[in-house]
Amino acid sequence: MKGLIPRDFILDLIARTSILDVISKRVKMKKKGNNYFGCCPFHDEKTASFSLNEKKQIYYCFGCGASGSVVNFLMQYERLSFPEAIEELASMQGIRVPYTDNENNQIDQSKQIESRNIRRDLYTLMAKITNFYQQQLALSTSIDAHKYLEQRGLNTEIIARYKIGYAPNSSQLAFQTIVKTKNEAELYDKAGMSVNNDRSNRFDRFRGRIMFPIRDRQGNVIAFGGRTIINDSAKYLNSPETPIFHKGFQLYGLYEALEANRNPKQLIIVEGYMDVVSLAQYSIDYAVAALGTATSEEHIKLLFRATDSVIFCYDGDNAGRNAAWRALNVLLPCLIDGKEISFAFLPQDEDPDSFVRKVGKTGFEDYLKTAPNLSKFLFDELLKQVDLKTPEGKAKLSSLALPLLDQIKAKAFRLNLLQQLGRYLGLLDLSQIEQLMQSNRQKYESKVPETVPIAQMKLTTMRILIGLLLQYPNLAQLVSDINAIGQVKMAGIDIFIELLELCQRYPNITTAQILTECLERPFYKQISRLSTWEFHYQDDDIESIFKHTLKELYDNILAQRQDELIAKERVSGLSTAEKKELATLILVLSKKD
Repeated sequence: MKGLIPRDFILDLIARTSILDVISKRVKMKKKGNNYFGCCPFHDEKTASFSLNEKKQIYYCFGCGASGSVVNFLMQYERLSFPEAIEELASMQGIRVPYTDNENNQIDQSKQIESRNIRRDLYTLMAKITNFYQQQLALSTSIDAHKYLEQRGLNTEIIARYKIGYAPNSSQLAFQTIVKTKNEAELYDKAGMSVNNDRSNRFDRFRGRIMFPIRDRQGNVIAFGGRTIINDSAKYLNSPETPIFHKGFQLYGLYEALEANRNPKQLIIVEGYMDVVSLAQYSIDYAVAALGTATSEEHIKLLFRATDSVIFCYDGDNAGRNAAWRALNVLLPCLIDGKEISFAFLPQDEDPDSFVRKVGKTGFEDYLKTAPNLSKFLFDELLKQVDLKTPEGKAKLSSLALPLLDQIKAKAFRLNLLQQLGRYLGLLDLSQIEQLMQSNRQKYESKVPETVPIAQMKLTTMRILIGLLLQYPNLAQLVSDINAIGQVKMAGIDIFIELLELCQRYPNITTAQILTECLERPFYKQISRLSTWEFHYQDDDIESIFKHTLKELYDNILAQRQDELIAKERVSGLSTAEKKELATLILVLSKKD
């Protein structure tokens, strides 16, 4: 476990880093006016719509809407997780990341260094093992391995691209060839490359197998999958969990797919190594596979970071459909609006490897185009279990569908599926379905709409306040009573309060630092848009506009309190003190009007 990264360290790191230095090494930027512009690295374009504001240390693309701080850029561009992006920035600055435990105690620095050294040495060892397997495959004596690959129709180009090799059917040849020191022997064991028998004798884990190296997003070999060619009882064998490999967090072929196309239009997730490689052989180089495990939430996140369109490809039998249904259940809470999801089921007795050999690239891709999308697959499976001709059948459909739909946080997906459910149930008014799900609604469902382009967003009190605060964080010092603001019943108020507290705690915080701090909050997309929203206010007017808008917020508090007292007066009457309060509120608000 690496531990937690202190907030103060992250904010200081952002302050030290020039976003222009980081981005200009990856994207050609040219200064125009106060900003820099270049072609967006996140979507195809010929005219430069990717802008960088050096003063605010943020970027924004007017074409695709990509935006954020330098941390967000590295996560998107380099396909890094948040901690990995922080590590990358710290490395650029020549400093170490001071991890802490859950009690905020700094983890022993020597242990951090030791952990990093072990990971570095494991990467080096795995590269040596990969080379060994490739060399063994190149030997003319590896007759069975060559025959197997020829039968599967793999050419030398694909074998080299995926670094496919061969583990000879020998108990210790790999170990004896590669390991020269006691430290390397320990690393060999840590990498999961050896097994011990009852007598504690060491044997190579992989023997008599075609070897598929598994690479992380930086291209490091972190594990192997091996396919037997000696009729071993285990057809496929995978590396165990190690300090550098966690199978639920990796996808085979993802590195190679992104090397072929940094921004793939779509990715196919299949079941096996050979499926991935065979499809690549036919120039379908956007397939990936889970590593001998069911599709996980982390797999979904990896896919969504890489592309906007994902096709889950399964065999057409019951086992394939059951696997697809399990994947769907993992997928629903992870859905993101703007992503396209479909489920392809191959003809009976076919897998991707065999099917592409029959129909070729064009035939395979045409077949994928007919794949049902997520909503069709979901309702097709549910409708098999009910009879919609009866009230009982409709009630059962409702009971089956609502718990699934209630998991969905993505608003467009959710609305679309609710509308479809309503049509099946014969309900024209979706409010009836919404009422059933009211108790499960997400905390931020009614916040600033995520799908409205910046240019079309309506100026509201809350959007003005949040947008100005993001772009001018020093405005937070003008708010003297955050608790009073908390009394307002208004969409977005909790976001505003959280940002106020952050800005007041760190008086010199910048827009980029705020975005980085909120990167994993549910409302990040909303504030990311507002951080680049052009209000067209003069700098000299910003403070007065913020004060005026803040006064509107306070007036809203008074109006809400007045409404509460009037309602109470009609129902149960008011105390003497409450009558005086109501009279004062009416007077104050009448003067406002």
